[in-house]
Amino acid sequence: MSDATSRTAAKRATPAQDGARARVPATFIHRIEADGVNVFYRAAGEASAPAVLLLHGFPTSSFMFRELIPRLASDYRVIAPDLPGFGFSEVPSERKYLYTFDQLATTIEAFTRVLKIERYAIYVFDYGAPTGFRLAMAHPERVTAIVSQNGNAYEDGLGDAWGPIRKYWAEPTAENRDMLRKTILTEGGTRWQYTHGVPDPEAVPPEAYTLDTALLERPGNKEIQLDLFLDYASNVKLYPKFQEYFRRSKPSLLAIWGKNDPFFIPAGAEAFRKDLPNAQVQFLDTGHFALETHVVEIAAAMKEFLNASGDRSTSSGGRVAR
Repeated sequence: MSDATSRTAAKRATPAQDGARARVPATFIHRIEADGVNVFYRAAGEASAPAVLLLHGFPTSSFMFRELIPRLASDYRVIAPDLPGFGFSEVPSERKYLYTFDQLATTIEAFTRVLKIERYAIYVFDYGAPTGFRLAMAHPERVTAIVSQNGNAYEDGLGDAWGPIRKYWAEPTAENRDMLRKTILTEGGTRWQYTHGVPDPEAVPPEAYTLDTALLERPGNKEIQLDLFLDYASNVKLYPKFQEYFRRSKPSLLAIWGKNDPFFIPAGAEAFRKDLPNAQVQFLDTGHFALETHVVEIAAAMKEFLNASGDRSTSSGGRVAR
């Protein structure tokens, strides 16, 4: 089909097609100050709808939710911030920010307060898990449900890919730090995280790992990531506390997992049932970044789960979330 024919075909969209386009909720981008950080975030849905907070992982940003947000926003107020050190959130140098997981959680809690989000379900992935679980432990009454997509809380779930980082925890030397810089914080290392375990690696859209690679190359960003690699050990130490929270508060939980993830292996998903016997566990034939290949399946599973847990929209009124 020629370009001219394509343009003509586009102009001849049927009323049904026009209506379908109109029903796709718009995603808006915003910035807001919280905890001294200029937090960039994406938002969609009605402000009166139940909130779903999406927390990304390493080395990505809220961009990873670009296809998920509109699939949820017809029923939920969906909010996806960029963690400090990631994406387009900006930390002023005078803030002298300490890049630890405790501090990331403090900033995101402040972010929810500024937006006046008093109750929300959380979707946690990778680094988003220890961040979100800290929020849940501190304020269990605010978290209505948890969706964990390769978001770990058990030593059972740590795969062999953690070997080099575990070595850095045991021996935080300049040599071990530099080894991680040269092997993980590279274009090839980032692309591998996206494509490993995916049956058809060519199915992974290149824009995601290309953007992540570009943002990692910003001055000083690799040092931030290396600090967080080292501090990830604090999350492992907190695993028993996370598990105590699960037993005490009994949140509804869906673990939907890329089963070929080399970092967070399937045993981590199954382990939730030790403390939450009613946890739902689903596996997908993909890798770490499951949304890149299975967003349709994940969105459907989330909607079914959140509806069943009682966290669903009860009003079609209200303004669009900002």
